[in-house]
Amino acid sequence: MAMEAADFMPDEADIAGIKSNLAAYEAERASAYRQVRWRVPLFIGLVLVFVALVGWLFNRIADPYEQWLSTPHVLLYVVGLVAAILLYFQAIKPTSRLQHRKTLLPIIFGFIRDLRYEHEVTPNSFDRLPRETIGTFNTNCFDDIVSGRYEGFPFELYEADLRQGTGGTIAFKGIVVAFGTMVPFPGILVAARRTGLAVGFFRGMFASKMQELSCGVPELDAAYDFRSDNVEAAQPLVSGRLAQALTWLKETWPDDPARVALNGSDGFLLLPQTRNFFELPDISVPLDYAKHVAPIIADVGAMLATAALVRKIGATDAAAG
Repeated sequence: MAMEAADFMPDEADIAGIKSNLAAYEAERASAYRQVRWRVPLFIGLVLVFVALVGWLFNRIADPYEQWLSTPHVLLYVVGLVAAILLYFQAIKPTSRLQHRKTLLPIIFGFIRDLRYEHEVTPNSFDRLPRETIGTFNTNCFDDIVSGRYEGFPFELYEADLRQGTGGTIAFKGIVVAFGTMVPFPGILVAARRTGLAVGFFRGMFASKMQELSCGVPELDAAYDFRSDNVEAAQPLVSGRLAQALTWLKETWPDDPARVALNGSDGFLLLPQTRNFFELPDISVPLDYAKHVAPIIADVGAMLATAALVRKIGATDAAAG
């Protein structure tokens, strides 16, 4: 069944709270930006006037052939440049204090309980992500990291850029959602994108204990490489709820196949994405809820709703509801 963006939006009370906080932020942003618009030309202009005036005074004692180019002039220009840089950062302080993304993203994600936002640090769950899900890489970069509780379960959602080799071959670039499963899986179970022989070989080097499985759905078996170190426990899940979840994911995220991994009580949903997922307009641009904010909320809501589905893979029908 096709899903609409509205299906993943928070309730009206949460949206009203988000809009109220955004309105307060927008008023502060507009005021700060108005200040910067006159502060920057004023502060830089004062430096230029000072340099021109002192340079003119130096001309009165300088050699006629060194007008504006004598040693004191050059030193004056260096001092003026340094002063201009320092005053520029002083002039933009009203907007820099807002910490655009660090202030906005927690507001946008106001529907998430126990919200915590971090930036460019290693996510807490990353070390528990089975490497068989992504293959080999030797460089990693993390951008925005959001963690909290959604529908009662803890999660961590972050942007990851994982690359291998000097050429920067992408192992994975997109969104990772880490969450607690309803029932711990006794081992590791991975549904990763089926890749070429070379990548499969390197993956096999550190996955010797992992055995391949089949879910019995031809389209999924062609797109995914199912592996587990506990085949007996994994097979019912791969043939059952995991196959159902991946079929639904294929409709929801139709581009590059999503990936799923279970590691004990940790679950992982990996959604390949090339764009800057939490992209926001420049601080000079007025913030529009429908244009800039609602799409982010809908996308994150869809990801967390998908994680809520995947975390039930190992639960009984009664427990999964």
